[in-house]
Amino acid sequence: MSTSADSPGRPSRSHPRRHLRPVRLLTLAVFALAGLIFWLSFDTARGTDLRSDDSMLRLSDLIQERSHKNGAHDERNASLRDEIDGLARRDDGGSRAENAKLKALEANAGTKKIDGPGLTVTLTDAPPNATAKIPGVPEPQPNDLVIHQQDLQAVVNALWQGGAKGIRVMDQRLISTSAVRCVGNTLILQGRVYSPPYKVTAVGDRETLGKALNASPAIQNYLQYVNAYGLGWKVDQHETVTLPGYSGTVDLHYAQPVKP
Repeated sequence: MSTSADSPGRPSRSHPRRHLRPVRLLTLAVFALAGLIFWLSFDTARGTDLRSDDSMLRLSDLIQERSHKNGAHDERNASLRDEIDGLARRDDGGSRAENAKLKALEANAGTKKIDGPGLTVTLTDAPPNATAKIPGVPEPQPNDLVIHQQDLQAVVNALWQGGAKGIRVMDQRLISTSAVRCVGNTLILQGRVYSPPYKVTAVGDRETLGKALNASPAIQNYLQYVNAYGLGWKVDQHETVTLPGYSGTVDLHYAQPVKP
């Protein structure tokens, strides 16, 4: 038996069309959005693989390029500072006491080179395929085989504790605002990037500096990994070593009271 279009026993043909129309519109919108995403991805990549190692290499190259530029700027700053110091000495109207006080402040600020007896501590990553060297020690994880930020900080802090007159990390003099930071297996110091081995050189009494290194709990913990997995640790004594003055800029950051 036939049923009319308005009969409640069967929906009319017009109802499915009303239900299909928003579905079709949604489908078209999804395809349009997908096409836009693909186009934007292609335009950003310029036909290259966004996940390829080449992009990471370009990023690494950019970091190294910026690091070299920062080094060049530091050298330029050092040259300008020497020129300014020369002009200041030529036109100096201060007393001997004032000049002596200024020199003491410059020495404490780390902007002038110093020399004297000292030592150099070298820290090196373990080989990537290193295994446990001591029976009963668990096999190393990747983090056990690389130098970490706290390792470098422990050396620097111990040397300051040992009365160092000045410290150089790699080729840069440390000052009161210097921060030793590591990202992955690289060191970022004052805008420049370094890879291991890391060298920390201090000027001061060698015996006192050595005792300070041995007394550091953090360094003793590091030496356990040296013995267990082959991380590098070397201390070289110097009868005389010269540390350059800090040549970068100084940006001071300080706390401010909250305004009510």
